[in-house]
Amino acid sequence: MISEYDPRWPALFCELRDGLPAGLRMCARSIEHVGSTAVPGLAAKPIIDIDVVVADEADVAEAIAMLAAAGYPHKGDAGVPGREAFDQPPHLPEHHLYLCVEGAGPLVAHLRLRDHLRANPGTAREYAALKRELAAAYGDDREGYTEAKTAFIERVLAGG
Repeated sequence: MISEYDPRWPALFCELRDGLPAGLRMCARSIEHVGSTAVPGLAAKPIIDIDVVVADEADVAEAIAMLAAAGYPHKGDAGVPGREAFDQPPHLPEHHLYLCVEGAGPLVAHLRLRDHLRANPGTAREYAALKRELAAAYGDDREGYTEAKTAFIERVLAGG
């Protein structure tokens, strides 16, 4: 289900970020609010997307251990090389948490898409309309919905 933009989403991201283990927050290069909820005014599924960014591969195992200890089960790359995925603890608001090494392809794509949509309201409106259309067509088929957005996202990332 696509919701109208909720101005509480940035605060919810901050709450989730600040609830991550202190050691992880200290060793992370950054913790980024990505995805549609990170774009002011953009309609979105009300799920906060978070990318925890570490400096290099040597930091990944320790970060995974800290997240696991905080109740985030590790799911491996979930089919996206260059990004580690985690299930959320059941007591927290709905969100997706990923761990990426600085400069990793999936991280770069998340940041470029977010920043492009923030800077180009017309493209953001076009994306919102597409998402509403696809949500109606795909219902609970999250995989199909995500796949159907791919061409639009690739066009934006290619500069088109």
